[in-house]
Amino acid sequence: MRPMRSFGGRGGGGWGLPGLETMASKLAVGLVAGSVLFLLTAGGKGALLLLWPNSVFGQLFAWQPLTYAFVEDDPISILFGALLLWSIGGWLESTWGAKRLLLVAVGCTALAGYILGVAGLFLPLPGGYRGGWVMGSVLWVAYGLVIGRGQTNFWGIPLSGNAFAAIGAGFVVLRVLTAGLLSQLPHLLALLLVFAYVRGASPKRLLLHLQHWRLQRQLKGRSKHLRVVSKDRPDRDQYLN
Repeated sequence: MRPMRSFGGRGGGGWGLPGLETMASKLAVGLVAGSVLFLLTAGGKGALLLLWPNSVFGQLFAWQPLTYAFVEDDPISILFGALLLWSIGGWLESTWGAKRLLLVAVGCTALAGYILGVAGLFLPLPGGYRGGWVMGSVLWVAYGLVIGRGQTNFWGIPLSGNAFAAIGAGFVVLRVLTAGLLSQLPHLLALLLVFAYVRGASPKRLLLHLQHWRLQRQLKGRSKHLRVVSKDRPDRDQYLN
């Protein structure tokens, strides 16, 4: 996977890996560090770093939607997950800025975990979710959606950004077909969240829509008390007050 667009601008090619001081590189290092910590402590407390939906609020393990985002448990997932965060994250950081990259990468991944935590209060859900590839998939799809109809490539094959995003989502669909729906719940929720975000949904916009809806209801309620005055009415003072 080698985006045709450079991470510093709209043209160019190559991986264009950002420096170690960027937010993208910090996310990549965080994934490696979190995964190593989990592997070293997997026989003890390390399992608490993973996402257990029935425990997030049920046992007040509210940190898990954040920590699971930086955990994978096999070398291939750790290596390519970190490379994905570093490369694609670097391009998005050059376009969005560090704060927005952090908001999308960690925010969508963690929010998916918290949503599952709420669901876990009412439903028995499987646990032990690793979220490194969830965060990677979020950035993969976000990258494609931001490019949109513009061109990138996938292993040398030129295609649009939208098609690139569809490939990322397609991997999740394949895992659903092979491993089952429940195994991919964080992936599915996180991808829905990033799609909504890139397409314009945000807490601020939702609040504005809510305020607009409430204002319309208030105006509609007040209009019920108004009466149309006939043009043929007598010209009396009582109609002027």
